[in-house]
Amino acid sequence: MNRVLSALLGSGIAAGVRRALRGGRGATWGPILLATAAAGMGVAGLVPTDPALGYPPGQPHIVTASGVVHQVAGFLLFAGLSAAAFVLARRMGEASRHWAVYSRLSGILIIVFAFAAGIAYRLDTLGIWRSAPAGLLEHLSLLAGFCWLFAVGVYLRRAHANSQEESAASLGRTSRQ
Repeated sequence: MNRVLSALLGSGIAAGVRRALRGGRGATWGPILLATAAAGMGVAGLVPTDPALGYPPGQPHIVTASGVVHQVAGFLLFAGLSAAAFVLARRMGEASRHWAVYSRLSGILIIVFAFAAGIAYRLDTLGIWRSAPAGLLEHLSLLAGFCWLFAVGVYLRRAHANSQEESAASLGRTSRQ
């Protein structure tokens, strides 16, 4: 249920980013990639993953159609979130070099942690590294992505509010002239 709620919130953020950017670099693909990530989150929340690594207890490790759908949804989540960070890095860089660096670094961290989670999971299933921290690495990937997304949302909200105030102020000056 939490993932479905997160997907709804993510869709709202994608719409808000689209509205705040209003044309220019990243205004089309940034929101599309964020919506893709939100859709991946929603599907991953609705479709259960396969039993693996002793969870749930007593269940054999098998591959099912729903498990494959869950994995594809996870890929959409991580790929969409990291790609959005890279796409919006150029747009954010117009305001500040720091935002561009932060966006690119976040995109890299999302990818690195997600790949590391996949490798750790595979090593655990093969018995090479028991109790590998696959879940922790997956959560670190999501943490990097969601922290970036929250920061960008706050920044764009403030920038959008400031531009509206400036527009209102200029309209007031124009009407008095």
